[in-house]
Amino acid sequence: MLKSIEWVALVLVVVGAVNWGLVGIAQFDLVATLFGGSSAPLSRVVYTLVGVAGLALLAARMAEAPVQQRRHQA
Repeated sequence: MLKSIEWVALVLVVVGAVNWGLVGIAQFDLVATLFGGSSAPLSRVVYTLVGVAGLALLAARMAEAPVQQRRHQA
């Protein structure tokens, strides 16, 4: 079960994934459009939060991996 902080991180990662998908498919940066350009302070905050959220989810999954491996070995 995901903790509330993991839910927030997951939502931010999905926002980032959608944004990068739009950039790749349509050359449209939704975050930049909503928050005043890619170099606008608020856009940079969103980009930073998305990156931190991705790293946090990665760290959480890596921390869970040894526990799951022990369960399968028992």
